[in-house]
Amino acid sequence: MIRTAEITDVPVIHSMIRELAEYEKALHEAQATEEQLREALFGDDPAVFGLIAEDDASGEPVGFALWFRNFSTWRGTHGIYLEDLYVRPSERGGGHGKALLTELARICVERGYSRLEWSVLDWNEPSIGFYRSLDAVPMDDWTVFRLTGEALDALGAGQ
Repeated sequence: MIRTAEITDVPVIHSMIRELAEYEKALHEAQATEEQLREALFGDDPAVFGLIAEDDASGEPVGFALWFRNFSTWRGTHGIYLEDLYVRPSERGGGHGKALLTELARICVERGYSRLEWSVLDWNEPSIGFYRSLDAVPMDDWTVFRLTGEALDALGAGQ
């Protein structure tokens, strides 16, 4: 079962974000707090949205997807950028990841969005294989760039 995240889900989302960061060998980079997530998802002007995958038998959250709208200047429409998709290891293979992506695709179709995009680490072969099985295609021509920390501060200060 997939449902829209609720404010009471923030602690479990935060916990699963930390599990994802550990899986990606980057737990030291996971600095988001529950309060930051609460504000981003449920504050006065939310710009991030969440879905929860629940175990059918127990109703317990077993996965999540956090996403936000982006915009394609070439297509002239919004799309969805999937920031994080995570299913707890004990629940993988049960269809939760596909159900989360199916719901995101449904939202795109319903709203007239033209793209559903995300990034995956090059070494994460299980996820890459899963995404390919859904006919998702890698954007090999593109390289992700990022400004953060001191470099972002310096550029933002006009230096």
